[in-house]
Amino acid sequence: MARWQPNASQRLVGAALELFEERGYDNTTVIEIAERAGLTKSTFFRHFPDKREVLFGGGTMTGLLVDGIAAAPAGVEPLEAVAHALEVIGREAFTPDRREFSARRRAVLAANPELREREALKGLGLTAAMVDALERRGVPGLTARVAAELGALAWKLAYERWSDTTNGDNFGELARRTLTEVQAASALC
Repeated sequence: MARWQPNASQRLVGAALELFEERGYDNTTVIEIAERAGLTKSTFFRHFPDKREVLFGGGTMTGLLVDGIAAAPAGVEPLEAVAHALEVIGREAFTPDRREFSARRRAVLAANPELREREALKGLGLTAAMVDALERRGVPGLTARVAAELGALAWKLAYERWSDTTNGDNFGELARRTLTEVQAASALC
């Protein structure tokens, strides 16, 4: 594949996932990822700061999440604003054509503690972004934090369900149902 072809970032992600599946995360180098993608090491580092980040999409999810909360109709409850953001993510990022990739990515992350740690840190960052976005809507701090934490839990559970390749549900609808389940379960505690 020629270096000038578009979608270098997507090619690097695909190559990394393949190599991590074949050889394991620890046994794969940035140079091997770049070569598999038909690119150079310097191109890799123009798109990603390190090998861990290649499977985490930069700030794309954060932007979608914050914009989704901001775009929720005025006056809705905080969890409804979070549900609106999760539906946006479903439309923009967790599309049916990404389901198989997501399942494969989850398997690679599950096999590597360093990647699981990075996933957890990304999750904390997304939760903090939800809190900030809700507070900008005028939601009091504690309420924003609780709504964001419940939203993060619902997102995680919905993502696990959605990335199961036997599941045909739309992510946004699945996330909304899961958020309702999480909210009901929290009322029982």
